[in-house]
Amino acid sequence: QVQLVESGGGLVQAGGSLRLSCAASGRTISSYHMGWFRQAPGKEREFVAGISWRDGQTYYSDPVKGRFTISRENGKNLVSLRMNSLQSEDTAVYYCARKRGWRTDPSPGTNDYDSWGQGTQVTVSS
Repeated sequence: QVQLVESGGGLVQAGGSLRLSCAASGRTISSYHMGWFRQAPGKEREFVAGISWRDGQTYYSDPVKGRFTISRENGKNLVSLRMNSLQSEDTAVYYCARKRGWRTDPSPGTNDYDSWGQGTQVTVSS
């Protein structure tokens, strides 16, 4: 079983940047698709970004495309999310997750991920 721990959240002004990290332990994540999700108060958890195990191809939701960058360092069992030009709408708890299944195709579906971190709060003040 893999354990995922997010860090790097905090309070930032609109237009600012943050870098979230997700450290995995217990199992290697190199052969798994990884994703970042977020959940704002009163809303459902939504897909933010994903990165393929196969070739590092990245995927983003429309609201964050061009502002967020997901990356991975398999040797360190680490996944990161660089967030630029933050807006108040980005305020949420951000979760790192590992997709179910070894060497499977990417997916934005929340139910396709079976390992989750505890989340890190990102608050953007306007």
